[in-house]
Amino acid sequence: MKTLSTPLDTANDPRWAAVVARDSRADGQFVYAVKTTGIYCRPSSLSRLPKPQNVEFFDTAEQAEAAGYRPSKRASKDQSDVAVQHAATVAIACRHIESAETLPALNELAQTAGLSPFHFHRVFKAATGLTPRGYAAAHRSRKVRERLADGGSVTDALYDAGFNSNSRFYESADHVLGMKPGDYRAAGKNNDIRFAVGQCSLGAILVAQSERGVCAILLGDDPHQLVCDLQDQFRQANLIGADAGFEQLIARVVGFIEAPALGLDLPLDVRGTAFQERVWQALRGIPAGQTASYAEIAQRIGAPTSMRAVAQACGANRLAVAIPCHRVVRSDGNLSGYRWGVERKRLLLERETPV
Repeated sequence: MKTLSTPLDTANDPRWAAVVARDSRADGQFVYAVKTTGIYCRPSSLSRLPKPQNVEFFDTAEQAEAAGYRPSKRASKDQSDVAVQHAATVAIACRHIESAETLPALNELAQTAGLSPFHFHRVFKAATGLTPRGYAAAHRSRKVRERLADGGSVTDALYDAGFNSNSRFYESADHVLGMKPGDYRAAGKNNDIRFAVGQCSLGAILVAQSERGVCAILLGDDPHQLVCDLQDQFRQANLIGADAGFEQLIARVVGFIEAPALGLDLPLDVRGTAFQERVWQALRGIPAGQTASYAEIAQRIGAPTSMRAVAQACGANRLAVAIPCHRVVRSDGNLSGYRWGVERKRLLLERETPV
């Protein structure tokens, strides 16, 4: 929010006191802009102090730039330095969370980082896409999945992942694994997954649904191969062919493929790593008729150097169209790989483009 004030107000504003003191603890909480130069700086900047009457405050650099200000050369360097410092701070906090038996309190993490709890929470979420508590939950989820996949016992897996009681783990097992831990270890054993195969303008389509929601939308040329792919994914689940009621669900999905403007309001059973789920959530934020580059998605999830990992997460998506990885293109606007074929990607984008 932009703050207008009189010279006296500015001089008495605690933010001005932070600027005068070049207080690094205030960095990230606001920036100050100088009307006479058209630039803005962070509070700890070593730039020459302006007169109070020439200063206005903004909560973020983006707000200052929207108001027509530009970062000073020193501010640009400051921002790069701050980004590096924040990345290192968050990396240390992540290692601390991963090695702790219980989730450290926010105040403890912030104190170790030398930041206020509010600032630390915002920096951590900007860098990881998750809150500290959310990161801890995702880390435990990954450890449980890895241990069960390696054949470890459920008891060993839950204690290795930081659950200090069976009851706490089983209370959250459905959220963590999407099913009971024993069933997860057995590749979906005892889980009913209903599915149907149909045809649409893009070829064969398979839609599968667990108790939690739609868990797969697969596209291809060979219906039999789609069923094999589903069996590979849930090797010991009870795969149940569609009845008339379920065929209405696949009709809704096909209708959405043919006319994206209809929208698709279905519960989804999304299962992936913490990073994959961050990418998939960002993909669902791309409106129909628009595209984003892999680099832009990496920026949106707070991992600007992870373009390759973003591309891999797109390739791991099992919910075609519902999680619209077809809307992600190369930085030059050209189409790149698509799990279900580049030609299908081109057709999907063409029918979403406004006439």
